[in-house]
Amino acid sequence: MQPEGLDHANLRLRPQDLPAALAFYRDLLGLEEGPRPNFNFPGAWLYAGGRPIVHLACRDTVEPPAGPSPSVSFEHIAFRVRGLPEVRAKLAAEGVPYAEAPLPGFPLHQLFLTDPFGLRVELTFDMNDASNSG
Repeated sequence: MQPEGLDHANLRLRPQDLPAALAFYRDLLGLEEGPRPNFNFPGAWLYAGGRPIVHLACRDTVEPPAGPSPSVSFEHIAFRVRGLPEVRAKLAAEGVPYAEAPLPGFPLHQLFLTDPFGLRVELTFDMNDASNSG
């Protein structure tokens, strides 16, 4: 087996939290809401580059999954993004706090922010891309 890449992240949340999730992932980050199978529960699939990369699954009960070890946790989800100056301006205009983290020895610059549920989100910018300078 040889994985070809990461397919999607699934966030399980309460139905009443769907508007906040859409406001963050769709409206702030710019993912596009698109087709979703006709599941028997509400939710949304959010797309980037024509692929559904974030699945929002709404359930009345939300519990952490039973994991094999209490010594590990999910740390963050990362998105490759373009337009660093515009993203900084948008986050500032929306009052969204973030931390910057350039990667020493790599042409990458990261912004870290937190979604409405306390999950860490990384935005990664390739500094060799002219859209990220300025």
